[in-house]
Amino acid sequence: MNERPLEGKTILVTGGARRVGRILSLACGRAGADVIIHYGHSEQEALETQKEIASFGTRAWLLPSDLSRTDEVSRLILLANELSPLYGLVNSAAIFESLSMETTTLTDWQRHMDLNLTAPFLLSQAFAKQLPENSEGRIVNILDWRALRPGADHFPYTISKSALAALTKSLAAALAPRITVNGIAFGAILPPSDKGASDKIIENVPAKRWSKPEEVEEALIFLLAGPSYITGEIIHVDGGRHLV
Repeated sequence: MNERPLEGKTILVTGGARRVGRILSLACGRAGADVIIHYGHSEQEALETQKEIASFGTRAWLLPSDLSRTDEVSRLILLANELSPLYGLVNSAAIFESLSMETTTLTDWQRHMDLNLTAPFLLSQAFAKQLPENSEGRIVNILDWRALRPGADHFPYTISKSALAALTKSLAAALAPRITVNGIAFGAILPPSDKGASDKIIENVPAKRWSKPEEVEEALIFLLAGPSYITGEIIHVDGGRHLV
């Protein structure tokens, strides 16, 4: 089995400096890819992630950008390709605010849509346009178990991720056969520092535990380096949370 299946390929990971995005960036680097780490405000975390990826013997670059601004989104793919021609795009950057339907303002709604939905669309569109003829590419959108089973909590976030799930399937059809587009719907990935809160979150998880970082990594690398005959799929890495 090839331990570095992404050797010689370049992956752009949005929101790739911290939390789940950091896990995804490190996964690409460990798999042999050169990684372009996009970040919004987390410069120190981005530098630390870059340093760790370099220790794997692969290259890593940093690209700051405000993905809530459409002009900056459009430029991000161009800037990334100037660093190294892209093979893959991981749309991980997102905002996650605890807002109900009653407390969500139009500004809240638009902020979530801009970053969680519009930015992945524009980045995917630009990625497809820049891909050379006769080349193949991969897009992975990071979702949430709520996207396929929306409820009333985290209202604008949930709706934006549900729309991203639909976008994933539509893009898979529109960009075939050269580009695969898939999604990963995460559940309980990173526990909070509060043990009591941590235990409460996994009460409804059939697996009765938090995810291991390597499980997150394996799912991503499967979609970036695995069969190109898989497209339009959404893999749940949530311990079965979407079932209950």
